[in-house]
Amino acid sequence: MALHETFSLGVDPELGLQAEVAALNSQYEDMSAQEILLGAIRHQFAGDIAMVSSFGADSAVLLHMVAQIDPSTPVLFIDTVKLFPATLLYRDELIEKLGLTDVRTFKPTREDLEEQDPSGMLWMTDTDACCHIRKVVPMEQALHGFEAWISGRKRHQSATRNSLENFEVDAGRVKVNPLADWSAAEVLDYAKSHGLPPHPLVAQGYPSIGCLPCTSKVAPGEDPRAGRWRGQDKTECGIHWPTHGKEIDGSGI
Repeated sequence: MALHETFSLGVDPELGLQAEVAALNSQYEDMSAQEILLGAIRHQFAGDIAMVSSFGADSAVLLHMVAQIDPSTPVLFIDTVKLFPATLLYRDELIEKLGLTDVRTFKPTREDLEEQDPSGMLWMTDTDACCHIRKVVPMEQALHGFEAWISGRKRHQSATRNSLENFEVDAGRVKVNPLADWSAAEVLDYAKSHGLPPHPLVAQGYPSIGCLPCTSKVAPGEDPRAGRWRGQDKTECGIHWPTHGKEIDGSGI
């Protein structure tokens, strides 16, 4: 039985979810990433959890862990139609290598693109709106019906993630961050020890990989995500904002 099912009826759903997450963080505080994943996939949210993967620079590690537990775990991939071709090839390579059997690809709808980004150049004038239509909206569609989802975010990636917990509340769902306390060295060591192929763009200077127009190379010593939306006061695409289910208002949320 999932932990959230033990809360009595009549409790405010948001308060119940906050209590559930607090209990999970306490229960799994000293457990490994694999133990957190096993508990989430097999017990706490069995049948109601998916992994969201960008198939980016660090994605192979978490995908490998999930595949070892249950290769039929749904993996949700958002194709913004602005990705590097290398990312799509890398996705296909990892699916085959890891034996993943339920990778689902979601794209922005043709209607939304025709209405809000007919020229395909919205990223040049409003990156928040572009991310919203190409990533946030498809993400909401992809997550429909799931009570929890697995994210590969880590505290070391940026200042905005330095207080990340293993479990958190996200738009009425539980988000699981099993690699929250992993360092870049630990991720690399795991990938090497398990013979996982790196994303081909990492060796070219892209430690964090998003859409092609808004991703640039990162110089040695820079924040790994410095190449994302370079020169802008923007560090996230929007799917990890607490308000990511709401309409964008142009203020950067």
